[in-house]
Amino acid sequence: MLATLTSKSQITLPKDIRLLLQLEPGDKIAFLPMPDGQITVSKANKASFSKLRGLLPQPQRPYTVEEMSQAAQDAVASKHKAGQKHAGT
Repeated sequence: MLATLTSKSQITLPKDIRLLLQLEPGDKIAFLPMPDGQITVSKANKASFSKLRGLLPQPQRPYTVEEMSQAAQDAVASKHKAGQKHAGT
């Protein structure tokens, strides 16, 4: 299935996808970038966001998007390396 990106960076999800994810107007959609470059799309669970609030301590300073992206990339690379070590033993 294909969708077209508009000049305002918007897309219309195909009906089959909306039905599969049980999406209704106003629902949030979560996009999760995977290490292989693919994107996982799912219906965001409203309750899951509220459960996460306050879970982590407040950082001592605000972090830039670049710093957060680098930290996520480092974590994925580290996890990938650890998986390769276990596979080789």
